[in-house]
Amino acid sequence: MKACCLWLLMVFFSFIRSASTRFGFHVHSYTVNRWFKSVSMCKELKTRGVRLTLPAQSSVDLSSQQQQEWTEILRATVTALKDGQVVAVPTDTIYGLACVAQDSAAVRRVYDIKGRNGDKPLAICVGEIQDIYRFCSVSVKEELLRDLLPGPVTLVLERSSTLNGDLNPFTKLIGVRIPDHPFMRRLCQMCGEPLALTSANVSTQASTVAASEFEDLWPSLAVVVDGGPIGDKSRLGSTVVDLSVCGRYRIIRPGCALSATVQVLEGKYGLLEDPVNQ
Repeated sequence: MKACCLWLLMVFFSFIRSASTRFGFHVHSYTVNRWFKSVSMCKELKTRGVRLTLPAQSSVDLSSQQQQEWTEILRATVTALKDGQVVAVPTDTIYGLACVAQDSAAVRRVYDIKGRNGDKPLAICVGEIQDIYRFCSVSVKEELLRDLLPGPVTLVLERSSTLNGDLNPFTKLIGVRIPDHPFMRRLCQMCGEPLALTSANVSTQASTVAASEFEDLWPSLAVVVDGGPIGDKSRLGSTVVDLSVCGRYRIIRPGCALSATVQVLEGKYGLLEDPVNQ
C-alpha cells in the first residue's frame, strides 16, 4: 500500500511540475519534500504554495493561458476553503489569512495559527456590495458603500443573525471588506460565502507585503497564493471605520486611506465624527 501511495505521489508531482511549466504557477520545492516525508499525506495534501504570474492589480484582458492559470489557482483555493482549511491570499493592502467565516472550526484555526488573542475580532470579506446586506445591518446609503468599496477600507457595521455566531461572539459588530483586488473578489464570488480575513502574520509582528515574509506560517496553511509584492509598502492595512451609529463615524484604525475616507464621509455625506475621537 505504501509503495502504491508513493508511486501515485510521484505521478502527481510529475503532472504538477509539467503543469507549472505550462501554466506559469509555481509549487514551492520545500512543499514537495514535505509531502514525500509522510505517506499519510496521500489522502490529504496539506500545503501547496501557488504563485500568481499576473500583476496584482491587472485590469487588462487576460490571455487564454492566464485565464486558465487563474482558474486553476482559484479552484484549488476554493476547494481548500470549503474543506475547512486556512489559506494565505494577497489583498489590496497586505497579505491576509482567510477561511470560511461560517465554519467555526476554521475560524478557531486562524486564531491558533496567528497566536491571536481570542478577544480580538476578525473581519469578513465579501465579493459584492449586495453581500454586505446579507450579513450586516446597514444604516448608511448604498451610495456611500459604493464610494468606499471595493477599496482599502473596512466598514464596521451591526452584524445580522445570518453570520456565524462563533465569529466574534463578544460583539454585535462586524468589520466587512471588499478588497480592490481581482483575485480576492473572484475568490469570494466563487466561494459564495463570507471569508473571515486577518493579516498574514503572527500576532504582534509586522504586517506582510510579500509571501516570503510569512514563510514560517506556510506549513500551517493549505494554500499560499503568492501574488508578488503588494504595491503599497506602508503595511498600515485598511482604514477601519465604525458606521454602526446613524449619522456618525468613528475611526478605529487610520490605516492607509484615512484622508480619502474622511473626505467621503464628511464632505459628501455630512457624517459627523464620534466625539470619542475628537
